[in-house]
Amino acid sequence: MNIRLYNARIMSMEEAGVIKEGEIWISGNVISYVGEAKEQTEELIWDREIDCNQNLLMPGFKNAHTHSAMTVFRSLCDDYNLQDWLNNEIFPREANMTGEDCYELTKLAILEYLTSGVTAIGDMYLTPETIADACNDMGMRCVLVSGLNKFGPALCVMEDRYNKLNGKYDLVSYKMGVHAEYTCSRELLEEVSDLIHKYQAPLYVHMSETQAEVEECVGRYGITPPALFEELGLFDFGGSIYHGVHPTAEDMEIFKRHNISVITNPASNAKLASGIAPIGEYLRQGINVGIGTDGASSNNCLDMFREMFLVTALAKLKENDPAAVDAIKVLSMATVNGALSMGLEDCDVLAEGKKADIIMIDLKQPNMQPINNIAKNIVYSGSKMNVKMTMIDGKILYEDGKFADGIDVEDIYAKSNAILERLR
Repeated sequence: MNIRLYNARIMSMEEAGVIKEGEIWISGNVISYVGEAKEQTEELIWDREIDCNQNLLMPGFKNAHTHSAMTVFRSLCDDYNLQDWLNNEIFPREANMTGEDCYELTKLAILEYLTSGVTAIGDMYLTPETIADACNDMGMRCVLVSGLNKFGPALCVMEDRYNKLNGKYDLVSYKMGVHAEYTCSRELLEEVSDLIHKYQAPLYVHMSETQAEVEECVGRYGITPPALFEELGLFDFGGSIYHGVHPTAEDMEIFKRHNISVITNPASNAKLASGIAPIGEYLRQGINVGIGTDGASSNNCLDMFREMFLVTALAKLKENDPAAVDAIKVLSMATVNGALSMGLEDCDVLAEGKKADIIMIDLKQPNMQPINNIAKNIVYSGSKMNVKMTMIDGKILYEDGKFADGIDVEDIYAKSNAILERLR
């Protein structure tokens, strides 16, 4: 479709926080023009022309770490520490989940992502094939990440998925990864290292989420998880770590040396009492930081507005400095930085030739008035109620509180509740 979005405020994120007035043209799935209103210089037939009524257009949020199908565990397994939560509540139930379960529950998560202005997700969960199907069917851009561990699947399965899922769907890609150091043997990590060197591929992993995790790794190997992964060559081609709550100064140097992004998950880390990540120090060190929600079982919400507020609020609390990690930096983390961490360089900003992953923020809501500093308002007072439109790959999937035709919300709810009754 050819779509013209006009009479808009535009925050392209090419210059973080800078807002200009103008319009955006979309040709198919690509942005063909961003700038001041202008006369058409050639015959263009618009499928839709949308008067934005001075609302804000900006890049969609990138939820750079999530486990979408864990929506089934929302508010089911709460108020435990991480290890008790995983070993006693989550892993036993996950053992009974099917690929079809993951398909239906991922669709439920996508509904929530769309209402939160999320246009791309970094998803690590049990059956990437069916998660890929769900994202393709729903129109969600997705970077799948392997969660390989000592319980499965076999290393050859990860390699097979890497070759088959990359290129299967336009909106879906697949990255190599392991669940965590503590769920992998050294021998398995060595084998993974051989595989990523074969493909010269980046690696993605949960890392340094709790102090106990770090201490146990030091007890096993005499070094921290990042140091172990560097020693094994697992960071030789970059990648991302999820959480990064308890790094040492030496760990940060490792991240810098290998261009490792840190994806912070503040709500999940706070709820599980895992700690507060040193976001301010990461940024001062020049480390790329993105934002994720983690799964709905540990969060329990897939809301990037809440994550953005917590990133800055917890950083200020940790550093005892109200100037720490200001809102403009957080907006970059939620959009541009997240895209770069996921390998989505064509989805980072609103510019000619980039993919048309665009959201419209409703500025006519009470929490956005009066019009003062719009960019900071999004982080400090914004909410899902302000997402007026979510467009992915040039298709409007959510607009004015309604999902696109073909998305059967009630069917998704019914199937999700039936799965819950079986797994409860």
